[in-house]
Amino acid sequence: MKKSLGKKPLAAPAPVWAVGAYDLEGKPNAMIAAWGGIVSSKPASIAVSVQKARHTYAGILKHRAFTVSVADVAHAAQADYLGIDSGKDIDKFAATGLTPVRSELVDAPYIDEFPLIVECTLTNVLEVGVHVQFIGEIADVKVDEDKMSGSAPLPEAIQPLIFTPGARTYHGLGQLVGKAFSMGLEYRKK
Repeated sequence: MKKSLGKKPLAAPAPVWAVGAYDLEGKPNAMIAAWGGIVSSKPASIAVSVQKARHTYAGILKHRAFTVSVADVAHAAQADYLGIDSGKDIDKFAATGLTPVRSELVDAPYIDEFPLIVECTLTNVLEVGVHVQFIGEIADVKVDEDKMSGSAPLPEAIQPLIFTPGARTYHGLGQLVGKAFSMGLEYRKK
């Protein structure tokens, strides 16, 4: 039997994404966002949801760009901190020792230590309740070379950090279960 938890944002797990933008003065900033995901394959686009009160919000609008640095298990404490204090009050890069890198393709910084980076040009802005969803067309995806197998990133090498909203806990990735679009073929009618 399933238990009802009511109307809550509990689609778990959620990603732990560091959304990077330059602020209004051009200073690199990053915040953690768990509300995000891929929204289109053509054009390749992702979305992140940010509250208007967040320091990152105005920077994304001004520079019409943002990055997503996918946090990994090795940097869980630094990633968590990016969601605790505001870049309005403190230089989060200096506080955590993380390195901001200027994207060559979009007007936004990414985090060098995080293994997977998505660089985006802002294409759509949609107000949804207390959040604003920023949709960005992907200009490039960068992955640490040692986290690749051929042309694909290896999740078990990247070790992305994931978040469980209800419990407010972080987790690592589990074991490989199987090959997508292959495991279910046994159910295809012949």
